[in-house]
Amino acid sequence: MSEEQGSKVRGAGMLKEPRPLGPTGKPLSEFPVPAPLPSHGPARVIAMVNQKGGVGKTTSTINLAAALAEYGRKVLLVDFDPQGALSAGFGTNPHEMDITVYNVLMDRNVKITDAILHTDVENIDLLPANIDLSAAEVQLVNEVAREQVLERELRNVIDDYDVVLIDCQPSLGLLTINALTAAHGVIIPLTAEFFALRAVALLMETIDKVKDRLNQVLELDGVLATMYDPRTLHSREVITRLDEAFGEKLFETVIKRTIKFADANVAAEPITTYAANHPGAEAYRSLARELIWRGGAP
Repeated sequence: MSEEQGSKVRGAGMLKEPRPLGPTGKPLSEFPVPAPLPSHGPARVIAMVNQKGGVGKTTSTINLAAALAEYGRKVLLVDFDPQGALSAGFGTNPHEMDITVYNVLMDRNVKITDAILHTDVENIDLLPANIDLSAAEVQLVNEVAREQVLERELRNVIDDYDVVLIDCQPSLGLLTINALTAAHGVIIPLTAEFFALRAVALLMETIDKVKDRLNQVLELDGVLATMYDPRTLHSREVITRLDEAFGEKLFETVIKRTIKFADANVAAEPITTYAANHPGAEAYRSLARELIWRGGAP
């Protein structure tokens, strides 16, 4: 094309600015801001699962919930990790609690509504956990339908929320199986490191077994790349590998590494309120829009 022709095309306004490329090398989609919901419930239940620790699972649960809440979705967070990091992330002291998810699971006289706490973040409630939950793994072994205990309890509040996010412990034990049995979808947070890829095959095998034997509606909502550092070849190569392995199941939204997430955790706030204009906050808003756009949330 000659310079004169190029000038005419630009002058005619026929060309649009190309969309920026994402970490996978593909043009990024523009996910629309979701419309407000006319009413709440029934909720879609999503398990945040990875048997490897340190992948940003709890951080992603907190901040995805906060972003969904900003868009008017009513969210219940279920802390299903005996470490209680999700509970602490909202300023509670899980070790001082008398009623937690453990009591809901193991004591028929305790209702789930007795344990649910309202957080300081609008539209987010919390079902807390503490170290007591570690005993449930052993005690549930002798229960009838032991894989379905959490699902049975969530039925009592499913109509009160739009999304239930379950923050699972870093294992594939009975608690995680309970979460997968109760869930409609799974999000796998995964650090952009090769070691994080090694355990994914076993996790996918577990998800397939639960789907086949316990929960036929279970599906993989997506794989979320976290702690991504675009400056390193290593991170970029891992994203390429994830794209090859998961294709459309890999979220376009990628969470970049930043100390601001740790700062927000210390402040016991989601990054969306702690640093509302930070790129990390915008990333989780993008993830919420993408999840809703994909049909993973109402």
